[in-house]
Amino acid sequence: MDNKYQFMVDFSMPEVLTEDFMRLIPYQRAAIDKFFTQGRLTNYALSLENSKLWAVFKANSEMEVMDMIADLPLTSFMEVQISMLTFYNTEKSDVPNFSLN
Repeated sequence: MDNKYQFMVDFSMPEVLTEDFMRLIPYQRAAIDKFFTQGRLTNYALSLENSKLWAVFKANSEMEVMDMIADLPLTSFMEVQISMLTFYNTEKSDVPNFSLN
């Protein structure tokens, strides 16, 4: 059975954003967009003021989340903490789902 749990990943960014870090941002965005398209990522937020990134991933295990974040170009620059969520509520969108029918 394919159980998808939700995991909050808390990324602590470096205090100084080097040229190497900045150069990888477009690749990070592309990887994040891919995870959204695949339904593996439900939320992604950045606070430059606090040097933090937060993401909510759908996965079967923490190991699967670790594999996904290892594919993100900026992960090696950041400290990461993963927490399995007991529940995750969001406000429902008023925008109807698009249908091809």
